[in-house]
Amino acid sequence: MQQIEFIMFHPFSREHLITVAIGFVLVGTLLYLAKTESRSRDMIRKILILWCFCSLPLSLLAWTLWDGPKGLDNFLPLHLCDIATLTAGFALLTKRPLLAAMTYFWGIAATTQALLTPAISMGFPHFPYVMFFVQHFAIVAVAFYLPFIDGWRPQRPIWRAMLEIFGWSVAYHAGALLVNSLLGTNFGFASRPPDNPSLIDHLGPWPWYLLWMQMIALVLFYLLALPWSRQPRK
Repeated sequence: MQQIEFIMFHPFSREHLITVAIGFVLVGTLLYLAKTESRSRDMIRKILILWCFCSLPLSLLAWTLWDGPKGLDNFLPLHLCDIATLTAGFALLTKRPLLAAMTYFWGIAATTQALLTPAISMGFPHFPYVMFFVQHFAIVAVAFYLPFIDGWRPQRPIWRAMLEIFGWSVAYHAGALLVNSLLGTNFGFASRPPDNPSLIDHLGPWPWYLLWMQMIALVLFYLLALPWSRQPRK
């Protein structure tokens, strides 16, 4: 098989913007069909479950087949979005409120940021590039599906839901710091900023940027909970 020449990833390049646009169009189409076609709703739910549970192992496989530089970060599913992929799939399967809340807050506050500033070095059509966006859009799709189609709502009062997920976020980064210190990895970017440009670059040096990350997350969680503060559960 002829090897594809290595193509660097450039944030906000034409390929990047087209990929993001295609992903959001696909997500929007699925949500629209689920909202307007009641007969399609169960089928789309099953598609999203399959999408979540298949995208994570396929992403790991993509890195296994990749000939370029890689580390334990690429083989162990311990990034926040790896965990969010599983919580999204199980949230749809079990309808557990905690899993749904994790998917909603993490999916919109964190995963959309990952789509805009991906921590990858290769561009299209490399397999890890494709699977990065396939996996992350699975989380985003479920994060919007749960409140708009499935009728999930954050716990009331709204500060309870946002603080609960904020606590899980702090616990995740504490665990990531421990794993990183043992394995030399950088899960959650808790030990150093990603190589690609990102919001973290504007939050100061380590470890201070970790504090700012949590403060920004808390504000985003509040803003995400606010629209549902007066909406009844379905």
